[in-house]
Amino acid sequence: MRITGMNHAVLYVRDARRHAEFYAEVLGFESVIDGPGGAFAFMRAPESQNHHDIAFFSVGAEAGASEAGRRTVGLYHIAWEVPTLEALEEAQRRLQANGALVGASDHGCNKSLYARDPDGLEFEVMWLVPPQHWGDAESRAIVEPLNLPAERARFAAVGLG
Repeated sequence: MRITGMNHAVLYVRDARRHAEFYAEVLGFESVIDGPGGAFAFMRAPESQNHHDIAFFSVGAEAGASEAGRRTVGLYHIAWEVPTLEALEEAQRRLQANGALVGASDHGCNKSLYARDPDGLEFEVMWLVPPQHWGDAESRAIVEPLNLPAERARFAAVGLG
């Protein structure tokens, strides 16, 4: 078996239309397929080559909140990659403006923002540091505060700003 990467994620949500609007407004995703009556929505990231990167299926407003990681097993988050630190700063502004940003971390090999969607499900927007700059980060878990202006200056000095 030869897996080449993750292609898409599918989430059960209270309201697929609401999630599609959020993903379009905040992350710039485009709608690919909208189900009848808001039953589902398939979306593609702005620079993706996939047919769709995420799909939402409505389960109704009465659905309870996810307890994954607190009381049940389940998915913690999915991560969306941006091509530059500048794009990560833009994502930070958009997430903050929409009240979705809940954290930011420097993981050494990637710089990450954490946010929540309309149902409180967490997702990550991250920039992957080029492998030649991973150093120690390649073999250990790092969680440090993220300083985006400092990271932009650091990587601009090596031609990656």
